[in-house]
Amino acid sequence: MLNPSPAPSILRRWVLFCSVGAIGIIVQMSVLMLLVSGFKMHYLPATALAVEAAVLNNFFLHENWTWADRTKGSHGAFWRRLLYFHLANGALSLAGNIALMRLLMEVLKWGYLPANALAIASCSILNFLAGDLVVYRSEKY
Repeated sequence: MLNPSPAPSILRRWVLFCSVGAIGIIVQMSVLMLLVSGFKMHYLPATALAVEAAVLNNFFLHENWTWADRTKGSHGAFWRRLLYFHLANGALSLAGNIALMRLLMEVLKWGYLPANALAIASCSILNFLAGDLVVYRSEKY
């Protein structure tokens, strides 16, 4: 029996996480622009829907890329990881994005796209830690 491939270093995992996050930003910003500019939806519910779209996108990419070494052979735990990802990363992203969007737009009068970019960046470190230590925790830790 072959040994599974070694786990990536924390730096490599962070780079993978940020790469997935960059794709998630494109998803989130695109959905937000479509809902706000295209469908004239209020920015707060539009932000919530855009975050959910990015959370689902990111979960599937993290499953197969960022933490693939921790998901191999554990297909039965897929739904548990999806739930934990929503409770950890999704909740952090949603709460952080909504709170920061409201502050940046209503108090500081920023536009919705720059406000959203800063909100996303602000949540990234907490999301990485939640993913690494909660959702995809290794039995070695």
